Amino acid sequence: MANVKKENFIARIKKGVVSFFLNAANKIKNFFITLPERMKKKFAGAKEILTQGNGKVCASMCIMGLGQLLYRQWAKGILFLLVQIAFLAYFVMKGAGDFIGFFTLGVKEGNAWYGIEGDNSVIMLLMGILSIIAIIFYAVIYIANVKDAYRIQCAADTLKKPVSFKKELASLLNKNFHKTALALPIVGVCVFSILPIIFMIIIAFTNYGGTVVPPALIDWVGFENFGKILTLGQFAPTFFKIFGWNILWAVLSTFINYFAGLGLALLLNRKCVKGKTFWRLFPILAYAVPGFITLIAFKFMFSYGGPINQMITNAGGSAVGFLDIDAKWTARLIGLTVNAWLNIPSGMLLATGILSNVNTDLYEAARVDGASAWKQFTKITLPYVLFATMPVLISQFIANFNNFGIFYFLRGGLYMDGYFLASDTDLLINWLYNMSIDNNYYSIGAAISIIIFIVTSIISLAVYVLSPSYKQEETYQ
Repeated sequence: MANVKKENFIARIKKGVVSFFLNAANKIKNFFITLPERMKKKFAGAKEILTQGNGKVCASMCIMGLGQLLYRQWAKGILFLLVQIAFLAYFVMKGAGDFIGFFTLGVKEGNAWYGIEGDNSVIMLLMGILSIIAIIFYAVIYIANVKDAYRIQCAADTLKKPVSFKKELASLLNKNFHKTALALPIVGVCVFSILPIIFMIIIAFTNYGGTVVPPALIDWVGFENFGKILTLGQFAPTFFKIFGWNILWAVLSTFINYFAGLGLALLLNRKCVKGKTFWRLFPILAYAVPGFITLIAFKFMFSYGGPINQMITNAGGSAVGFLDIDAKWTARLIGLTVNAWLNIPSGMLLATGILSNVNTDLYEAARVDGASAWKQFTKITLPYVLFATMPVLISQFIANFNNFGIFYFLRGGLYMDGYFLASDTDLLINWLYNMSIDNNYYSIGAAISIIIFIVTSIISLAVYVLSPSYKQEETYQ
């Protein structure tokens, strides 16, 4: 019977995986089939402007704002013209050199002994990215300038008065207030989030790191770093060992935290439990303590001089190296336990809120039909909770996959034989830190971060597509 259930479970998994990839293939196929039509619609407006635009619109194509000035739209015309002048001045004085430097990454190598100041490839790379962003920004404004000139032409041809610049500014505080409100946050996200991500991605395709750091010139190496990690040299064995453990860690820790939190919430929801406020408060207090303090406390507890080893030695035993260099699975189990201690309370709070919204009539009907408590859990409680919390569950999986702090505080800085700058409890994020921050392998670290992103994205999308939150949305509405 157990073998039959196992075979049915494996068959469902295979069917779900095949269905996911078939759906993905169909979506990709439909994307490319409909691409020409969507591109045709996209450029229909551009074709109309090119064929129907008059001389004043063409003037705006040559000199930004000139068409607006010819239509006596003085404020807009002057602003567009100033933008073009500012961009051309920047590009002539600095932007062109930065743009070229992005591809060359410098040609003159510095030498501190002889006082020769060479090109700084990293700065050139960063400034090159900024120059490309400036070009894109200018292109967007240029297109807006041409479209605006054509709108003014259409208004003039139909004897309508064009919208004045004053009214357009007023609309930014009324009809288009969302654009005003989002402008500053978008700029902040671009500067502090998107730009560093782009820089990190690009670093993965260079040889920056190790012995190749300024004043030495870095160079483009294509996908060579990914080849080193996945197939060649000293990085590949370590990568696959850590990757396998990282997947196991993420699955186990997410499973334990989620279902332990759900079980605790179900237990505290039972009518026979007394003092529910106290029992709910107890795990919340553990959750309220800063995580790194808890981790340091657990490290001390399991150290040679900690209370656990003191109890062992007082009982006549020998001290145990719970986190020692050869404590592979012991250290891993301690990590799972500590992570559960930190995260189960949040899972309990989440599940408690979800369970309060379950329709109790379903349980009454199930009991009348003779359903056991386990059947009620698997057929009513679990599907409902999974539907409501699947996005949170996926985010917990990603957080556990990239959980830097657990093993950094418990066992950080430990390098082992058979691993390149890592230990048998390190996750990919810990290895990335060891490689890039502690040992200057920046390009390898950047390549590892891209691999982490790809893996977590694929797993998260696959799980979500196969989950009730995606497939049975109407059922729980």
